[in-house]
Amino acid sequence: MTQLVWGYLREYEREREDILAAVDTVFRSGTLVLGPSVREFEREFATFLGRPYCAGVDNGTNALVLALRALGVGPGDEVVTVANTAAPTIVAIDAVGAVPVFVDVHPGTALMDVSQVPAALTARTRCLLPVHLYGQCADLEALNEIAAAHGLPILEDCAQAHGARQRGRFAGSLGAAAAFSFYPTKVLGAYGDGGAVVTADPGVDAALRRLRYYGMAEQYHVVSTPGHNSRLDEVQAEILRRKLRRLPDYLAARRAIACRYAEALRETDLRLPELAPGNDHVYYLYVVRHPRREEILRRLREKDIALSVSYRWPAHLQRGLAHHGNGPGSLPVTEALAEEIFSLPMYPSLARNEQDRVIDALHTVLAGI
Repeated sequence: MTQLVWGYLREYEREREDILAAVDTVFRSGTLVLGPSVREFEREFATFLGRPYCAGVDNGTNALVLALRALGVGPGDEVVTVANTAAPTIVAIDAVGAVPVFVDVHPGTALMDVSQVPAALTARTRCLLPVHLYGQCADLEALNEIAAAHGLPILEDCAQAHGARQRGRFAGSLGAAAAFSFYPTKVLGAYGDGGAVVTADPGVDAALRRLRYYGMAEQYHVVSTPGHNSRLDEVQAEILRRKLRRLPDYLAARRAIACRYAEALRETDLRLPELAPGNDHVYYLYVVRHPRREEILRRLREKDIALSVSYRWPAHLQRGLAHHGNGPGSLPVTEALAEEIFSLPMYPSLARNEQDRVIDALHTVLAGI
């Protein structure tokens, strides 16, 4: 059983009464699809982020797909993004018929190297898609300057950054639109799939609401295509409403765990997470680097500690995405990261003695290689 599954199960035991009450509330309401729980969660999440509009959808991948379509991105358009991300970022671009144009990332933060973006722009560029990876924001201040100069919208991929801030503003409030995932293991996770798109543009919001509901502006009347059945479930929305109130507690726990790792491991030769200027990190993942990663992971497994790698295969080198034509060597920092990164256990219910066991094992392993 993975560390993230353990974290989810412990959270459920702690919050079980409230989660079951949320389910009962929806079942007793008699409205199971696009009802009051979805409307209230959309309002509350938008308010939390300081945005006027939020449209709940069925998962984080479709949040990206529908947001791209609502922003007018379609076949043959180019979207500037990074390959150091989970596959859904690129799968979503593929889904609308657009082409991902990759720029490399910073070796310290693993976030988009915004200085490379101007050289990646062409007459076909339609959107900039930064990924707020591992729980901190890409440099949106600099990226917004580029976007404004070229008349391009920014779509933030916030799947890993619920509650992260940059210079006081929340991830999701820094671009034209932002896509969130509420997969169960996320910083703010549902008990199944879920997603949302937030925006300050009423036209984008209206398009999103049509797109998630078959292209209908009102029941049974399709006014635009393509449409989807991509609605956030009422049960998940009600659970998310309750968990949103606990988000500050989740973030405090993650940051405390990250501080203990940083203090305990700062004298080792692990490369620890780097905080970009102006950022408040939420530590969805605590990702470290070492050139002898595979040996470290093997020795930790011998001590019954299994750690994960996010992500072992850069998107541009995955077989199913190879048609975009970016071969080995095209993104040297991204490719180097993929050879060295691994994640330490990180979830709010991680016990102090469990974290100590990981820290002690790392000290022992690192001393022996």
